[in-house]
Amino acid sequence: MDQNIVSELRSLLPTSQVLDDSASLLSYGRDWVKHYDPKPSAIVFPTSTEEVRDLVLFARRRKIALVPSGGRTGLSGAAVAEKGEVVVSFEKMNKILDFNPVDRTVTCQAGVVTESLQKHVRDQGFFYPVDFAARGSSHIGGNIATNAGGIKVIRYGLTREWVAGLKVVTGAGDILELNRGLVKNATGFDLRHLFIGSEGALGFVTEATLRFTVPPKPLTVLVLGVPSLDAIMNVFREFRDTLPLTAFEFFSDVALKHVVAHTSLAQPLAQSAPNYLLVEVENTESEIESRILSTFETCVEKGWVLDGVVSQSETQARDFWRLREDISEATSPYSPYKNDISVKVSDVPGFLTDVDAVLRTNYPDFEVVWFGHIGDGNMHINILKPHGLGKEEFIKKCLRANTLLFDVVGKYGGSISAEHGVGLVKKPYLEYSRSAEEIALMKGIKRVFDPDQILNPGKIFD
Repeated sequence: MDQNIVSELRSLLPTSQVLDDSASLLSYGRDWVKHYDPKPSAIVFPTSTEEVRDLVLFARRRKIALVPSGGRTGLSGAAVAEKGEVVVSFEKMNKILDFNPVDRTVTCQAGVVTESLQKHVRDQGFFYPVDFAARGSSHIGGNIATNAGGIKVIRYGLTREWVAGLKVVTGAGDILELNRGLVKNATGFDLRHLFIGSEGALGFVTEATLRFTVPPKPLTVLVLGVPSLDAIMNVFREFRDTLPLTAFEFFSDVALKHVVAHTSLAQPLAQSAPNYLLVEVENTESEIESRILSTFETCVEKGWVLDGVVSQSETQARDFWRLREDISEATSPYSPYKNDISVKVSDVPGFLTDVDAVLRTNYPDFEVVWFGHIGDGNMHINILKPHGLGKEEFIKKCLRANTLLFDVVGKYGGSISAEHGVGLVKKPYLEYSRSAEEIALMKGIKRVFDPDQILNPGKIFD
């Protein structure tokens, strides 16, 4: 970039809010996807909606591209700046602005960390239920931009269900206040929902008004060993029909072995099983414990469950959750190529069987780590890089595997991205989940909100 532009940025914002040193460019120019080389020209740190607007208007005048950056925990490359863009980091916009116990809403800036918001709401006696392993570093703005899901979707839904209002800056430099926290608002198009999941392509979320709810009753966690993929859905139906589920997670024995090797956690069961389920139940009544045991016994009698264990304390429940949530950390040394896909819940067993057969046949040297949110049809597929295989060759193989994988996704009418967005990683495969007519309409919507195509260009579609 022309150094004059960096100088102009420093005249637009305080000098401390503009960085262009190599370490900052490398750190802020990427997300958790490590397959792209970041090449931003500068990093800017606005502290208010007005400063974001000024940056957008400046970018329009100078015809430069802006890439939004939050906690950089994304897995789609949506926060990657690889073509000299200016990265707009929201980490200094980290204030909680309002708490309203009557409306049960909390208003915060986009850079508030998810876990900080959860704690703030919890300290007031309430509960913000959108939750996932990256809670300690992900930002609320990024959650909204990708419509984040996570581990409680089966009970509480995705981020979209909890957004009562948004303040955004469009690519035209307009500040919009969308829905203003209303419960009922039948006045035409609800533009709020266009921005949720838009990956910063239409505008930048600067503030959000989020709903919260009452805390759940104490929770019981079970880890169950399951003999086959078909048995998983039988167990799901049995538990869902008889108990108040808050989570229903799946992970393979391969995944468990990596977690146990990486941590101090012990194997949960006396004997290993091909697959495991983590089931969380809310203790809504005094008889719930006996109902949990009765449901478990029914599943064992029918051959759907080989063995299981029930948490006896909060500490044990947290350890059980770590068996599932520590998978990404435990496999990170193997530079995994990640995919998150979704199908209808009823299609999960057939989909898993078909994908497993495709990968085993075509890539027998790949070690595949499966885990996911079975209760909402979302699976994560992590292909571990074989020892001795170079990074570039590994990625080439994974890209070829993508075509086979997404052919199966298309067969089941599923989605190539369940909760991580499209970004750069999934862009070549968007047609598997969206028709040509839908893509054309999305491009038209972007032109309305971002007439100069300066906001996160090249993400989702070209």
